[in-house]
Amino acid sequence: MKRNMIGLLLFALALGLNLSAVAQETGKEKSAQSESSRVVRVSAGQKQRIRGVIVKRDTDSFILRDLTGGDIQVNLTNGTKVEEKKGNPFRRARNYGTTSLLRGLSVEVEGRGDGSGALLADKVRMRDYELVAAQTTNALVVPVEGRVGEAENRLSQAEANAQRLSGQLEELSAISNAARGGAKAAQETADMAVAGVEATNKRIDTIVSSLDDYETKRGVTVNFRAGSFKLSPEATASLDEIAAQAKTERAYVIEITGFASSEGGKEFNKRLSQQRADAVVRYLADNHMIPLRRIVTPHGYGTLNPVADNSTREGRVENRRVEVKVLINRGMTTPAPAVQMTRPSSSGSE
Repeated sequence: MKRNMIGLLLFALALGLNLSAVAQETGKEKSAQSESSRVVRVSAGQKQRIRGVIVKRDTDSFILRDLTGGDIQVNLTNGTKVEEKKGNPFRRARNYGTTSLLRGLSVEVEGRGDGSGALLADKVRMRDYELVAAQTTNALVVPVEGRVGEAENRLSQAEANAQRLSGQLEELSAISNAARGGAKAAQETADMAVAGVEATNKRIDTIVSSLDDYETKRGVTVNFRAGSFKLSPEATASLDEIAAQAKTERAYVIEITGFASSEGGKEFNKRLSQQRADAVVRYLADNHMIPLRRIVTPHGYGTLNPVADNSTREGRVENRRVEVKVLINRGMTTPAPAVQMTRPSSSGSE
C-alpha cells in the first residue's frame, strides 16, 4: 500500500515539472523572436521606397519587415493607393482595397516619414500571385491563432490543477500514515486525482484536434443595386443585427463572400463582387469594431453559385448579394466534463 502511494506522489511531481519546463521553453522562444528584429525609424519628410513582408496588421497601419530584418511602422491614410505591381506592360495595374494588405504579404511601399518615425504610405504595390498566397495562408492560419491563445490558457490552468493535485496527494499520504483506517479511502481519492489529470489531458487533446472544426451559428444575406457596391439602409440594419449577435459568442469568426448577377462581363462581375465583400468588411470594422482577426479573408466569386435564375429580373436581384456567416469553433465551446473530488474520512478500518 505504501509503495502505491509513493508511486502516485512521484507521478504527480513529475507531471508538474514537465508542464513547467514546457512553459519555460515557450517563453524562451518568444524572447528569441523579439530579439531577432529591430525597429527602424524614418526621418520626418524623408522619401522612402521599401520592400519587405507585412508581419503585423492593424486597422490603419502595419509593421513591415525589410530585407535587412528591420521593422518599420507604416501608416495608411484615405489617400493611400494599393495597386498591383504588374509584369505585363500591355494592361493596367489592378487596384485593391487596404483590406488586401494581409500579414505575410510581400509589398513595396513608397512614402515619406512623419513626425513619429513611421512611414506615411502614398502607394503600396504587390504582385497578384503574392496576394493569392497571403490570402490562402491567412484563411487557414488566422482563425487558428485565436484558438491557440485560448488553448495556451487552458494549458496553464492544467498546470495549476496538476500542482494542486500534487498537494492533495501529499495530504493523503500524511493522513494514511496517521491512521491505518484512512489508507483505503486515501487510495481511492488518489485514483480519482489521477483520473482528473487524465480527464484534463483528454480535454486538451480534444481542444487541439478541434481548432479547425466550425459550425454556422447564424447568417444574413445583404443585397445590392445593379453595378453598385454601396450598402443600402436595409443592408446596414442587417449587418448591425448580426454584429451585435456575433459579439455575444465565444470563439467566433465571420465569413464574408460576395456575388454578382449575370449583367456585365466576367472580369467586371468578379471585381464588383470583391468590392461588395470589402464594403461589408469595412462597415463591420469601422462601425462595430469587429477585429480583423475575427474576419476570414473576404472573397468575391463573381457570378458563381447563383441562388436564383439570372434570366429573370427577380433572380438577378437575389444574386446581387453578400453572404455573412458567424462560425463557432466546436472545440472551444464544448463544456469540459466535471471531475468531483471526495476528501477521505480520518476514521475506518482496513
